[in-house]
Amino acid sequence: MPDDKKYLSKIPQWSTENATALGLEQDIQVADEHLEVLLLARAFYGNYGFSPSMRPLCKTVAASLGLDKGRSIYLNQLFPGSPAKIVARLAGLPKPKNCL
Repeated sequence: MPDDKKYLSKIPQWSTENATALGLEQDIQVADEHLEVLLLARAFYGNYGFSPSMRPLCKTVAASLGLDKGRSIYLNQLFPGSPAKIVARLAGLPKPKNCL
């Protein structure tokens, strides 16, 4: 299955329950810390019309939740591997354009 098939095709289909189920597929127990990042990513998408790649995701999280949570180390702890890609998937957004 191509990687793009793992992303929701209709943004309104998203729910916290959906995010939790998708998280479990990747061994991520979605908690409040995860949800606050997912909601920020969805707001970013609503404002700009595309999913945030890593740098804009870090800046968005830092602006709303503080510098400590806006660091790539923190986001990697929450979403190990490729945080921007995983955040987009769990947030029900299209895959970020410059993520492989």
